[in-house]
Amino acid sequence: MDFIPRTVFELLRPVAKRALLTREWLESGVVFDLTSKDVLANPYPTYQRLRERDPVHRMRLVNAWVLTRYEDVQAVLQDHHRFSNQEAGAGDREYTKDRSMLDLDPPDHTRLRSLVSKAFTPRSVAALGPRIEKIVEGLLDDVNGEDRFDLIDSFAFPLPIIVIAEMLGVPAEDLDRFKDWSNDIVLSLEPILTREQRERFRRSEQELYEYFEGIIALRRQDPQDDLVSALLAAEEEGDRLSHGELLATLLLLLVAGNETTRNLIGNGMLALLRNPGELQRLQGEPELIEAAIDELLRYDSPVQLDGRTALEDVELRGKIIGTGQQVVSVVGAANRDPAAFSDPDRLDIGREEKSHISFGRGIHYCLGASLAKLEGRIAFEGLLERFSSMRLAAEPQQRKQVVLRGVEDLIVEVERPSHFVVAGVETFASVEPAASNS
Repeated sequence: MDFIPRTVFELLRPVAKRALLTREWLESGVVFDLTSKDVLANPYPTYQRLRERDPVHRMRLVNAWVLTRYEDVQAVLQDHHRFSNQEAGAGDREYTKDRSMLDLDPPDHTRLRSLVSKAFTPRSVAALGPRIEKIVEGLLDDVNGEDRFDLIDSFAFPLPIIVIAEMLGVPAEDLDRFKDWSNDIVLSLEPILTREQRERFRRSEQELYEYFEGIIALRRQDPQDDLVSALLAAEEEGDRLSHGELLATLLLLLVAGNETTRNLIGNGMLALLRNPGELQRLQGEPELIEAAIDELLRYDSPVQLDGRTALEDVELRGKIIGTGQQVVSVVGAANRDPAAFSDPDRLDIGREEKSHISFGRGIHYCLGASLAKLEGRIAFEGLLERFSSMRLAAEPQQRKQVVLRGVEDLIVEVERPSHFVVAGVETFASVEPAASNS
């Protein structure tokens, strides 16, 4: 998402910023300040004000139109003929000769997506279930005996990275490197970056491309049953996948395959811990797990904003979005729109309304949505089976990002049932937590 050149914001002095926000408030009676600590911590009150007072809002700080109603967000995301992905996200990709399908429109988008989609068919994703269960079991075994641990670092981050790394055929022992690269590269999606953040993104993107070049060279000599080898086979047909497109696609899969699921597990568990009644309900009614995953995705969506560029003048609710202007569809606001969801600020794991927009709409609907939901379901099932009780042990630190919403850490205190199995061995444990040393 590239609403303005990255250097523009750095030139703004505090007085200029206040002037822009004042102008925005005078025009509409509400502002959307992406740099606000309140928005980073909890954007939903701001979303509500925007949705009620100015649902098609001119955000002056980054010069874009902001949409917060479900109907409008869905309409824009489905309309690739008038709202393009072509320009979004391309601004800082100096090392990228070709862009990923995320930044393309048909026909290039169609061509790339058709190549990658074979790895994400319902049958292919379902076949990953047993392996994901083993990974979940192993990660939970690793925290066996610990009554307090970081759920993000120990569980929510490594799970999706291991899964996508195995699909690509890259070594899982490089987990820590993937984590650092992923954390830096997702910064490129943010509408406002510091110089230091831009440098981190560029450095990590280049390092990851160099890493993939090594993997590609190995797979050219010795193809395996993995996605890199499959994409190489397509590349060799010449007119279907260029080398630059291959690199961009591998980067997208590794980063996107990690971020959405990590934030689904982290945001979802945090929501349950802050709504203990719903956590207990899910423990007592495990058959609600599928509905619960959809509700957790709706309630605190991993992806909050999705950018487009208007290809022609479009009138929306009496306002004209001009050709070439940027449009920000606020997915998080649409998922809390009372016109689409009853009592939208309440977490309800049995909610029957399941039409959230957390995976997007239209041709750019998340290719890995079914995989993310499968990983989420198995992850939550594993956590609920392994621990009879979970409590929030410390207030989590929110990631300083507005596009991808998640927490840096999630420290939990857990209790185990008196009778459980670890690595196939029956074990007995007290349901009382360990005595505190403090």
